[in-house]
Amino acid sequence: MGTAYPSIQQEHADFISNQKLFFVGTAAAEGHVNLSPKGHDVFRMLTTNQVAYLDLTGSGNETSAHLTETGRITFMFVAFEGKPLILRLYGTGRVILPSSPEWEEYAKLFYLYPGFRQIIVADIDIVKTSCGFSVPYYSYEGERDQLLKWAVNQGDEKLKQYRAKKNAASMDGYMTPIGEELAADES
Repeated sequence: MGTAYPSIQQEHADFISNQKLFFVGTAAAEGHVNLSPKGHDVFRMLTTNQVAYLDLTGSGNETSAHLTETGRITFMFVAFEGKPLILRLYGTGRVILPSSPEWEEYAKLFYLYPGFRQIIVADIDIVKTSCGFSVPYYSYEGERDQLLKWAVNQGDEKLKQYRAKKNAASMDGYMTPIGEELAADES
């Protein structure tokens, strides 16, 4: 039932643009596999083989650590309404911090939600579709605003402290670019 493609086709782009939720999967060479759900309007298709998303501050930063370690990344989009479909984008990703020379080039593509911390850019080498016949229907009711309100209430200094505590390394001890930058600032 599944089909592989070398790049994002127009029907894939149309499907992706209608999704309110996507998942990001990463893993280092050893340790735990991470799977993160992402909401809000943060995903962008840059070309048929390159995508990016604006990553918001969260309680962990596994994706960033894993990308620094191995670069491997998978995105998954699932149809919860309409025709069934599961779409996966496989590739190699990297982290762009606000201090990175490339930041302005990519940041202009996004609305910078409160609490943004980095942009993940991925070069896609294979796109796979599968049926999704067993995925149940769910109805979209709206975005949750708790994370955005929390980030606004924290303010810049408390967000920096939070990231130093929660986003500097993965649960398996892999350093993130945020952690590397914080360590360099302390030197």
